[in-house]
Amino acid sequence: MHSDLPKVLHPLAGRALLEHVLACARSLAPRRLVVVVGHGAEQVRSALDAEDIRWVEQKPQLGTGHAVSRALPQLDDTVPTLVLYGDVPLTRSDSLAQLIAAAGSDGLGLLTVELTDPAGYGRIVREEGAITRVVEHGDADERIRAIREVNTGILVAPTPALRRWLAALTNNNAQREYYLTDIVAAAVAEGMPVASAQPEDAWETLGVNSKAQLAELERIYQRNVALALMNGGVTLADPARIDVRGTLECGRDVAIDVNCVFEGEVTLGNGVAVGAQCVLRDTVVGAGTKVLPFTHLDGATIGANARIGPYARLRPGTELADETHVGNFVEMKKTKMGKGSKANHLAYVGDATVGERVNIGAGTITCNYDGVNKYQTVIEDDAFIGSDTQLVAPVRVGKGATLGAGTTLTADAPADQLTISRAPQVTIARWRRPVKTTKNH
Repeated sequence: MHSDLPKVLHPLAGRALLEHVLACARSLAPRRLVVVVGHGAEQVRSALDAEDIRWVEQKPQLGTGHAVSRALPQLDDTVPTLVLYGDVPLTRSDSLAQLIAAAGSDGLGLLTVELTDPAGYGRIVREEGAITRVVEHGDADERIRAIREVNTGILVAPTPALRRWLAALTNNNAQREYYLTDIVAAAVAEGMPVASAQPEDAWETLGVNSKAQLAELERIYQRNVALALMNGGVTLADPARIDVRGTLECGRDVAIDVNCVFEGEVTLGNGVAVGAQCVLRDTVVGAGTKVLPFTHLDGATIGANARIGPYARLRPGTELADETHVGNFVEMKKTKMGKGSKANHLAYVGDATVGERVNIGAGTITCNYDGVNKYQTVIEDDAFIGSDTQLVAPVRVGKGATLGAGTTLTADAPADQLTISRAPQVTIARWRRPVKTTKNH
């Protein structure tokens, strides 16, 4: 990977590769969840530690069989053991459930797949249809390499049998490693049935060993998300240009333009339209609202039939009621804005409570921070805030009050009155603009 970051922590769709595998494993309600870590063990554990994980370190790393053997003290003999891989993030739980069912409680089950180009994979060797062994690519002759059915490495086995087989493994092979796949021959020798199951799609078994492969799996993941969205009725301007890095819930008749990114948990109500190049994170957007291009919404809640953007930024804690307007180059943070209020141009509104039908003029800012503490600004219903106004918090603008353009408000503005602070306008007679002088050298 050419990176200081352990491979299993590299992100796919906003989550670490291993996090995808853990989520899939948890969906099967395992009795125990054991993670074997090698390179970057402390970093991996620190990033993904959870109460349900039992951590085991493999040091040195002597192959897949050796890795699973390190986990043996943590395993429960009363249930089979399912082996997954931290760099294989797209396996579906349905495929694993099919594998577990095929193996039963007392058989060995292998997840296999047929590939057009099986180079590098261990081949599944069958005799009269029954699996007899797995031969790694490096140890295979030309006849074996012609086999297209390959081992994915994912398997399920009775735990007591797994203990016996792992104890008997040797490293007499080209890589001088202890191969987990050698347990297949051991199972056959004991007369244990070896079953197989195949995933619906080969990409479920693809692993990551390079940044290029990581990018390929990212596009597969995003393509699947896009297809699911469109099958649910969402209109995507281009399904190849959307990234969902979390969960995206959409109502009916939602339309999403190109190059939008959705992170965390995002909900779009009926009839929501999201313009091009938007980023939405942990945000709820009400029905009929239009999010115009280049808008960033982070931790915001937006009511119905609002209009946001273009180039707007709503930061965490912002709550906008129905029919609000937040226009271009307006930033809001921890602000509640009432129904029908507007901030259409070039404003910063932070740590504020804004009532209904308020108009906030261009260039307005709430001066909410004194370098140490944050303070609240309150603007009551039907107030009009003139352009280029500074509201120095803590301060309150009364109901129906008007602030003249250019006002710096440092005390409360009474309701239904005009408040203005502005230096007198002066004209200087006979003033002349300076001119550039020319010197001879």
